[in-house]
Amino acid sequence: MPETKLIEKLQRLATECRLDIIEMISKAGSGHPGSSLSAIDILVALYFHEMHFDPKNPYWEDRDRFILSKGHAVPALYSVLVRSGCIGQEELGTLRQINSRLQGHPDRIALPFIEASTGSLGQGLSIAQGMALGLKLQKKEQKVFCLIGDGECQEGQIWETAMSAPKYGLNNLIVFLDNNNGQIDGTVKEIMDISPIDEKWRAFRWATTSIDGHNFSEILAALEQARKEEDRPTIIIARTIKGKGVSFMENQIKWHGTAPNEEETKKALSELRARL
Repeated sequence: MPETKLIEKLQRLATECRLDIIEMISKAGSGHPGSSLSAIDILVALYFHEMHFDPKNPYWEDRDRFILSKGHAVPALYSVLVRSGCIGQEELGTLRQINSRLQGHPDRIALPFIEASTGSLGQGLSIAQGMALGLKLQKKEQKVFCLIGDGECQEGQIWETAMSAPKYGLNNLIVFLDNNNGQIDGTVKEIMDISPIDEKWRAFRWATTSIDGHNFSEILAALEQARKEEDRPTIIIARTIKGKGVSFMENQIKWHGTAPNEEETKKALSELRARL
C-alpha cells in the first residue's frame, strides 16, 4: 500500500478508536480518557501496520507481543482489539462492569489477547524485557513492544530495566514512551521532572529517538529504524498531547482520570465524527 494511503487509513482508524474510547468511558462513568487519547495513534500503528498476530488465536507462538505498562490507558487497547477483530464491538459497552473481560486495567486471565496484567506502574517494562529475553534464548525472531508513560518513568523499576536490557542485547525490545507531560496530580514537570529524558535513555545505551507521537509518518519511520538495530533495545520518545482529538480535553490534567458527562460526551463525539 502506498504510504499516503496507509497513513490515511491509520488516521481514520485512530479517529474511530477515539470515538470508541469516549463512548466506552462515558458509559462506564469512569476511566482515563486523557492517557487513552494520547496513546491511541501509537497503538493503531502497531496493531494495523507493525505487529504480527492472529486475531483468531491469542496463543499463536510466533506472534509479536505488546505490553501496556501504563495499564490505565487500556481503553485504547480494547478499541484496537475490537477494530482488529480480536473481540466483538458489543463488548466495549461492558467496560469496568463486574464480570466483564474489559476491566479498568488489563487482565490477562480474563482476556487472553492481553499479554500481561498491568496497572502497578513500572512493572510492565520488566515483563516485556523478560519476554524479549525468553524469545532471544529460544532464538526466535518475534518482537516485544511496550508502552510506558512519562509519569511512570518516576518509578525506579523502569530504570532497573533501562540498565539491564542493553546488557542482554535485546534488539527485539521496542519501547514507546507516551510523553504527554501529564499525570493524576499535575504535570510531570511539576510532580517529578524527568527531563532531559532522551539523554537519560541514551546514557543507558538504548537506541533513542524522539518523534511527534501523533504523526504516523514519524511513527512508522521510527519503527523501521528500530527493526534495523542489531544489538540493543530501542526507545521511541513520542511527544503527545493528553486528550488528543477532543478540544476541551487537550492538555487538561482534569481528564487524566475523569469520565465525560452526557453533554461533554456529545460534544466530544461530534468533534470526532466531523473528522470522518
